[in-house]
Amino acid sequence: MKKFCGIDLHSNNSVVVITDEADRILLSRRCPNDLAKIVLLLEPHRTELEGVVVESTYNWYWLVDGLKDAGFDVKLANTVAMKRYDALKHSDDQDDAAFLAHLLRLGILPTGYVHPPQERALRDLARKRIQLVRSRTQHVLAVENIMARQQGSRLSSAAVKRLSSTTIDNLGLPDDVALAISANVAVIETLNIQIDCLEQRLLGGVRLRPEYALLKSMPGVGEVLATVIMLETGSIERFADVGKFASYARCVNSAHYSNGKKKGEGNTKNGNAYLVWAFVEAANFARRFNEEAKRFFDKKKAKTNNVVATKALAHKLARASYHILKEKQPFDVSRCFA
Repeated sequence: MKKFCGIDLHSNNSVVVITDEADRILLSRRCPNDLAKIVLLLEPHRTELEGVVVESTYNWYWLVDGLKDAGFDVKLANTVAMKRYDALKHSDDQDDAAFLAHLLRLGILPTGYVHPPQERALRDLARKRIQLVRSRTQHVLAVENIMARQQGSRLSSAAVKRLSSTTIDNLGLPDDVALAISANVAVIETLNIQIDCLEQRLLGGVRLRPEYALLKSMPGVGEVLATVIMLETGSIERFADVGKFASYARCVNSAHYSNGKKKGEGNTKNGNAYLVWAFVEAANFARRFNEEAKRFFDKKKAKTNNVVATKALAHKLARASYHILKEKQPFDVSRCFA
């Protein structure tokens, strides 16, 4: 008898359901998030299990990796791509787990990509760097806003990053205002140290695969952004075409049209938030240092605005990245901006 397992994963417990070929529930148990107990529960059914489906939640690493190490065939369910019948009168955790097993049995389970654990750890380290960079930007903007309120003009971000306790005293600000700026500057200095530490670890611990090293031939992309793109993309072969990759990078329009009229928008957050950050960062650098990219940006900006033009340039770079990785050829500026 073929059996199918679905696990509805929560923050402190998991609901494990095993079904047969007729979707009859053979086992339903709520377990604490303890790998040994879950493996013990599945062990009597190991030989008949066609697979184990784990819901893709924020805390799936330990369960998917642990079950794989225990020898089970594990699938990570893409919850965004699954939609149950909206008019269901009753639904609970057991139903959710059984639904995962049901999709596995039918062979229509939408799955997510599982990065190798070592690569995933480095990817998460790159994400931590992005988090710290964003936090630093918040503190830089806070100092700029304080100076604008006090003196009517802004300091540049570069000038803010050069501030120290001595230079703050020379600004001639009231004591309480100077203390507020000193607090921001102290945090910025601490973040700079941590960001540099993470960058050294990333650049020392990650060796760009040959095809990803080619990304550095693209305007706006250096060692750090190439590393982020490589770690977030994984294998380029998992994307069927360039449109799928651009969509995953959140660089395509999510509007819904009918009869030539806009009827609404789709899930704009469906995709990889870190990839879109990387391509937007690359676009901001490219338009400053590459003539063709600047010309494309200015043409778009004249018709729309700065934000739309930046996103359009990011889309161009995302598509170019796909072809670079797929064809293993360096960036061709004439092909990108033709």
